[in-house]
Amino acid sequence: MTIISSNPEGVHPTPGYHHVTVVAAGRTAYLAGQCPLDADGVLAGPGDVEAQVDQVARNALTALRSVGAGPEHVVRTVIYVVSADQTVLAQVWRRFLASPLAGAFTTASTLLGVAQLGFTGQLVELDVTAALPEPS
Repeated sequence: MTIISSNPEGVHPTPGYHHVTVVAAGRTAYLAGQCPLDADGVLAGPGDVEAQVDQVARNALTALRSVGAGPEHVVRTVIYVVSADQTVLAQVWRRFLASPLAGAFTTASTLLGVAQLGFTGQLVELDVTAALPEPS
């Protein structure tokens, strides 16, 4: 499987992600929005956006591994943050880039500030699409 990411001439430079990601047709995984809930369904880090990013990253890695994939197989991410403050949005981006999931954010990525997410106290959610490796 080949994943090709590019930044075409004529579009702005990026802080690490790519504007375009191309994958030959094959098996894909679409993860449900990964929330900052631990294995018992308890919200991680109430009021702490970085603790919530860490839990979301752990959950996304677990979900990817369950289908034989890792961050290097991710072809698109959408990060939702309950904030209109660009400083908070940048903090979340940097925290994901410092996480074990960092490789997932070199592909097509979107970062959004939103008014609210599904769980009380939830500050971050991550939507992931991965191109799966061929089964061995």
